[in-house]
Amino acid sequence: MTKLKIAFFDAKEYDRQSFEASNKDGEFEIMFFETRLTPNTVKLAEGADVVCVFVNDDINSFVIDKLYEMGIRLIALRCAGYNNVDVQYAYGKVHVVRVPAYSPYAVAEHAMALLLTSIRRIHKAYIRTKDFNFRLEGLTGFDLHGKTVGVIGTGKIGRIFIDICRGFGMNVIAYDKFPAKDSGIEYVSLEELWSRADIISLHCPLTDENRHMINSETIAQMKKGVVIINTSRGALIDTEALVEGIKDRKIGAACLDVYEEESNIFFHDYSNHIVNDDVLARLISMPNVIVTSHQAFLTAEALSNIADTTLNNVREFFSTDKCINEVCYKCGQITDCKQLHDHKCF
Repeated sequence: MTKLKIAFFDAKEYDRQSFEASNKDGEFEIMFFETRLTPNTVKLAEGADVVCVFVNDDINSFVIDKLYEMGIRLIALRCAGYNNVDVQYAYGKVHVVRVPAYSPYAVAEHAMALLLTSIRRIHKAYIRTKDFNFRLEGLTGFDLHGKTVGVIGTGKIGRIFIDICRGFGMNVIAYDKFPAKDSGIEYVSLEELWSRADIISLHCPLTDENRHMINSETIAQMKKGVVIINTSRGALIDTEALVEGIKDRKIGAACLDVYEEESNIFFHDYSNHIVNDDVLARLISMPNVIVTSHQAFLTAEALSNIADTTLNNVREFFSTDKCINEVCYKCGQITDCKQLHDHKCF
């Protein structure tokens, strides 16, 4: 039997290791490409049955048409979010599957790690002690106990982050377009969340509706000194407005694992280059901003789960008439959509 061929884009060494371990029996032929999938690189997928992509690959209508012309019928996302795929245009041409839950603990724990690092100045203390500077001036933080955290998005990651916050004795309020029933979570409007929260953490997918949900107008409604955490998608925040909010001392700190213009920067080494992104350069230069390069997912457990689920999605798609993790633009958009994921969407 001919092996299914997978064109794997934006491949890093940790991707190779986890997918090769999951594919140890050689069930699939995986062609690893370091480049992202874009209109300029889609030709590399020629001869493949599947393309496997990540958060910064650009799967627009042009790419979808090219994949369709090549006879490729499956886009396998190795992540939960799919805002970088034109899923509506793909409908009827190329199926899209994703990894909805690889390790919600990894992302939630990273969000808390960023918060603790920021408010307790751990990153600054580390740099000082490496130079044998043991002075404490400028390292004063604040207790999390008793503070109010506003969590936007209460899916698996958001709820785990809430549990972590409760463990620190924090008061939790939340907003979600679709509140979790019987969760014991205090849901409030966005307006109330902006005004009450000492800390705001984003755990929602990016949609056209919530793009730049944190902007100059919403920042104006927030408490002075608010801490903002984003481990979801960069475009949830208007970065220019964030910079101005920090400069005006309205925002006390920002903890960012994502950035709206990250696609050509994150996951690459530019330490010996000049990065032509003035906004990112300004952010990184600010003493109350921590930026990590979209690494919240990066744990051994998460990488193993991502690889196993992605390959199982491919296996299920080609061997059955269903795929439980298929993405369809109709889901949640059209009231009469009866998709139960017991069959393919088209």
